Amino acid sequence: MEPIWAVGLMTGTVLDGNIDVALLKTDGESIETFGAYALVPYPATIRDKLEEAQQAARAWNFDGPEPALFAEVEAELTCAQAAAVRKVVEEAGMTMAEIGVVGFHGQTVLHRGPRNGRLGDTRQLGDGELMHSILGTRVVYDFRTADVRAGGQGAPLVAAYHAALLGKAGARGDSAILNLGGVGNVTWWDGDGELVAFDTGPANAPINDFVRARGLGEMDRDGALAGAGRVDEARLQELLRHPYLTAHYPKSLDRFDFTAAMADGLGDADGAALLTAFSASCVGKALDLLPRRPQKLYVSGGGRRNPTLMAMLDERARVETVSADRLGWRGDAVEAECFAFLAVRALRALPISFPSTTGVPEPMTGGRIAG
Repeated sequence: MEPIWAVGLMTGTVLDGNIDVALLKTDGESIETFGAYALVPYPATIRDKLEEAQQAARAWNFDGPEPALFAEVEAELTCAQAAAVRKVVEEAGMTMAEIGVVGFHGQTVLHRGPRNGRLGDTRQLGDGELMHSILGTRVVYDFRTADVRAGGQGAPLVAAYHAALLGKAGARGDSAILNLGGVGNVTWWDGDGELVAFDTGPANAPINDFVRARGLGEMDRDGALAGAGRVDEARLQELLRHPYLTAHYPKSLDRFDFTAAMADGLGDADGAALLTAFSASCVGKALDLLPRRPQKLYVSGGGRRNPTLMAMLDERARVETVSADRLGWRGDAVEAECFAFLAVRALRALPISFPSTTGVPEPMTGGRIAG
């Protein structure tokens, strides 16, 4: 297959009010061209409704009929993301007729990995058929459900794209990619046939929630609050006893599996410092589980902009960290690019998840195709 232009969409679980939109020219195996990238803000009303939907999802917990709110939010979210696609494509001097496919991840409101012989479950809000009707372009969506129905974790799905990036960088098992979104995930590839990926633990979500709950803004900007605090080392060691952190992969997390409650009773700066140190230390434990411990981590996602978190990764995870941007990658765009890449793979029926990444019995494709 000749490379085609694809658009990837991502909205993270931290609900920062933005839609990541990235264009990528790819055949689903290699990367030919990085296209336009933009962060398009949601209307504030949708951001507020997404927070309500997350709360409703936690109360629902896959038991009984879905909350009625989901359908309303799903339609509004889909229309807003379709408008964002059109805006970015046209501002790049292109038309929708030049776009071969849109990879529409949707908004995760609840994710549960398999446990104790019980299949997992996952819910992303996003109506691919509606987006197709608006844009007139093929849309791949609902990327995770097939994986969890087959017994997989449903996450992380970035491994195939991360492997393409690592190949472009000439990596051969001595480095890995760490994405720091609401949850952290790591991908390691030996340069040949062995590919491993899993969620490391929390990343930005508990820190952001803590800062919001204290009325100090939307995030710990530049890690300033954590940088001014002192880590309660005894409390940190207790948190690091959590069984998830030493469980063998494949494994995945929901955004609320680790919460800001870990810092209850601490002052603002000390609480932020503890949560930041915990996120960094979780990465160190994750690296210990890999077939070969990498010497270098290429870091993407919003967390790479937090100097305190990055410094704690060097110190507490015992690894050299390098912002993905230094390789010529777009550290903010990697996840959106990933779903452009996976959409093309879905069109070609190529696998997007693997036994060593999500735990499915065999490599499998995924996503539903509209149009």
